[in-house]
Amino acid sequence: MTRVLLDLSRLVSRVRHATPSGVDRVEMAYARGLERAYGNDLVFAAVHPAGLYGHLDRAAALDYLDMLEARWSAGDGTAEQRSIVSVLPWMARLRPVMRSRLATSDPSIYVQVSPHHLTRPATVRHKLAYENARFLCMVHDLIPIEYPEYARPEGAAQHERRMETLAHHADALIFNSAATMQSFAAWATIAGRQIAGHVALLGTEALPLAEPFVADDGRPHFICVSTIEGRKNHLLLLNLWRQLAATLPTDQIPRLVIVGRRGWENEQVLDMLDRCAPLRDHVTEVNACSDQHLAALLRGARALLMPSFAEGYGMPVAEALSVGVPVICSDIPAHREVGSAVPEYIDPLDGPGWRAAILDHAQKGALWQAQARRLTQWHQPTWDDHMAVVQTAVAALADR
Repeated sequence: MTRVLLDLSRLVSRVRHATPSGVDRVEMAYARGLERAYGNDLVFAAVHPAGLYGHLDRAAALDYLDMLEARWSAGDGTAEQRSIVSVLPWMARLRPVMRSRLATSDPSIYVQVSPHHLTRPATVRHKLAYENARFLCMVHDLIPIEYPEYARPEGAAQHERRMETLAHHADALIFNSAATMQSFAAWATIAGRQIAGHVALLGTEALPLAEPFVADDGRPHFICVSTIEGRKNHLLLLNLWRQLAATLPTDQIPRLVIVGRRGWENEQVLDMLDRCAPLRDHVTEVNACSDQHLAALLRGARALLMPSFAEGYGMPVAEALSVGVPVICSDIPAHREVGSAVPEYIDPLDGPGWRAAILDHAQKGALWQAQARRLTQWHQPTWDDHMAVVQTAVAALADR
């Protein structure tokens, strides 16, 4: 039987973090999905934060995954990282071991979900050569290359190195959307190699059962779930809420809850959050949010707001629709791919359009009612569907 290895470098590196990123959740879903599919034939591997590559003890890896999921679910309301001393026991248990090569010429399939170490092609070559492995990797987006103005100063160059590594070393790629696969098309022939491509929409996370959040004053609230960074277009929402505060009676102004850690290239947004007095009674920022609290906020929201300029995949859109919460989002390919005909799509620069849609949804007006009817027709992407595509890709590589 073909040996499948899953790289857990990303999750191992996140041992100090209280809440997960989107990539963290995807790597966790792969760990659980591939374990169900391949059982004891699945090998967990990682590049340890100390620099050593090898295989993880299976029991330790599974215990670690359980611990992370419990931490994410419970949360502690803080974005602070755990101390280095407190995580040393996990770092010791997760220290990789270099296993003896198997006495077989059959190739292994090395699966990697995160961009971890893709800027270091020598590390990738070492892992693949040591494991005699064909490489199956996921591409989440090419946004730092296509929209360098939204990335950190070095972000575009780093992401180009990742794509070059995949162009030279990947045997097959999983794309989280057709939009992402199209973005990668220009890189597919960079090294004159044939790279199989598979589109698999990300599965929708099952949100915990939770009593929907209702504000003490009874005002409806909207929720925006994303890292606070330039491409997410929080500035549009904050300027809109400032306008609402200046033009409407307080009891007619809905609340805005922004869930997400503070990112980069966002000084104006942070200035408004920290110093804009008219927003203080109407906008709440939640930097560290447990799964339980997020579920309560989302289930109680009048709608999810996602005015992003660019996305690789619209996970919050899928999560909102999965629990029957309407969505108002930017009219971009990634959002349409996951939301289909259900959300209210608006140009991310159309301030008056966003104002009208938000006020309509606050009052459960005609737009809200129409979307509520469309919601019953939405097809939810599942991790079972996604992992079926991954297994097909693994089988195809094994047969090459």
